[in-house]
Amino acid sequence: QLQLEESGGGLVQPGGSLTLSCAASGFTSDYYTIVWFRQAPGKEREGVSCTSGSGRTTIFVDSVKGRFTVSRNNANHMIYLQMNSLKPEDTAVYYCAARLAAVCIWPPQPRQYDYWGQGTQVTVSS
Repeated sequence: QLQLEESGGGLVQPGGSLTLSCAASGFTSDYYTIVWFRQAPGKEREGVSCTSGSGRTTIFVDSVKGRFTVSRNNANHMIYLQMNSLKPEDTAVYYCAARLAAVCIWPPQPRQYDYWGQGTQVTVSS
């Protein structure tokens, strides 16, 4: 059973930082891409980043470039989304999702992803 679980959300002031974690279990190989999606109230789910199976390539949506980074540890099946210089418009529920493929397709479409975590709330507010 393939499962994903996010953690690390919370309330942070504008300009602050948070690190989200995504723990993947049940995967028998590294042949899967990981996407971080987010969904703000009243908005469609948006792809924030996509990391390839090897972890060597990550693509970011323009609005987070230079502020967010991703690291992937295939040894323990963990993906981390480091979010810096957070803005109120980053407020959303963040999800990690996986697809059995080695490379990213950008922009990612939620329907392409078979495995999802439960989501974690990130609120950026003073």
